[in-house]
Amino acid sequence: MPITADFNRQVYCLLGLPFDALCKTAAVQHIRDAAANRLPCFLSTPNLNFLIASQSDIAFRNSVINSDLSVADGMPIVWIARLLGIPIRERVAGSDLFEQLRTKSNTRLSVYFFGGVQGVAETACQQLNANPHGIVCTGFASPGFASIQEMSGDETIERINASGADFLVVALGAKKGQAWIEHNRARISVPVISHLGAVVNFVAGRLDRAPVWIQRSGLEWLWRIKEEPALWIRYASDGLVFMKLLVTRVIPYSWLMFWRKPEKQKTESATIESVDAGGEIIIRLRGAWMQNNLLPLRQFFSGPALAGRDVRIELEYATYVDSAFIGLLLLLSGDRQRQGKRLSVVNTKKNVRQIFRYACAEFLLESQ
Repeated sequence: MPITADFNRQVYCLLGLPFDALCKTAAVQHIRDAAANRLPCFLSTPNLNFLIASQSDIAFRNSVINSDLSVADGMPIVWIARLLGIPIRERVAGSDLFEQLRTKSNTRLSVYFFGGVQGVAETACQQLNANPHGIVCTGFASPGFASIQEMSGDETIERINASGADFLVVALGAKKGQAWIEHNRARISVPVISHLGAVVNFVAGRLDRAPVWIQRSGLEWLWRIKEEPALWIRYASDGLVFMKLLVTRVIPYSWLMFWRKPEKQKTESATIESVDAGGEIIIRLRGAWMQNNLLPLRQFFSGPALAGRDVRIELEYATYVDSAFIGLLLLLSGDRQRQGKRLSVVNTKKNVRQIFRYACAEFLLESQ
C-alpha cells in the first residue's frame, strides 16, 4: 500500500518546498514517537543547497515533498520565514536532532549508518558504542560510489532490516541520498530514515562542528569551508541563485503581503464544493484560504472521497491563498503521486497565480 500523507501537518511552502513549523524539541519528540511505535518517518532536512537544487531538479524536489517531516536546516531559511510571516522560529539542523537523541534521550534508540567515505561509518559506529547514551549503533555499510540500483540489492536491504535499527542514517550526498531513500523506503522496515551526511562525519570525528555562536549567526558555511575547502564552489554558486530568488520572489512576496494585509481577508466566506466525476474528484474553492481556516480542507483531503482518485482543484473564485494553503497542496501533490494519481490545479486568478509564483510553486498549476 502507498504511504498516505498526514494532512494535519502544519506545513508551509517556502521557495517551492514544504517546511513543518516545528521547534527542535517537537521534532525530536516526533522522531522518538515514530521509532517507539515503528511508524514510517522519512525525515528531510532542507538547507539552502536543497532550496537551490530543487528549483531545477524535479525528482529532488519531490523527495522533500514526499517526506513525512521536513525541517529548516539553515538560518537563511529561518530569516526568509520571518520576513514572510511564516512561524518557523528556529533552525532545526539534522545534526542537532541527532545530538539531542544521542545525549538527552531517556529511551535508547539504535542507528544504522549507510554511506560515507570508506571507514567513516565504521568509525562512527565504534565511537557511538564506546560511549553509549541515547543512541547505540547496530550496523553500518559503506557502499562506495556505486549506482542507486547497485546499492539497492536484496542483500543490502535485508542486512539493514535485520539490524533491527530504529534510525537509518544515510550519507551519500544530498541528491543521491534522497533518491536512494525514495527508491527503497517501501522495502525498509527501519521506521526513521534520513539523509544526514554530516552526522556520520561529526560522530566519527572526521569533521569538527562549528561553535554554537557561529551556527546561530548564520555563518556556519564559513566554518564548513574551513573544514572542507572544496565546498566554496558550491556555496558561491548557491549564493548567487539565492540572491536572485530574494530579489525576484521573496522580497516581492513580502511586499505583496504587506499591501494585501492578508489578516484582513474574509476567511469566513471560504467554501468547498466537491463534484464526483467518476475517476476524478473536482473541488471548487471560494474565498480566501489561509492557515486559520484550512481545517475543513484538511479533513476533506483526509477523508475517503479522494482515495484512488485523480483530483482537480478549481480556484476560479478563490480570492487569496497563503503559504500554508500551498503547503497543504504540496502534501496532496505528493499523496497523489504515491497513489499513481493526478492532481491538477486550474482556473487561478492573476493575483493568486502571482502568489504561487512568489512561493516558487508554479509547478502545481496547469498551464493557463
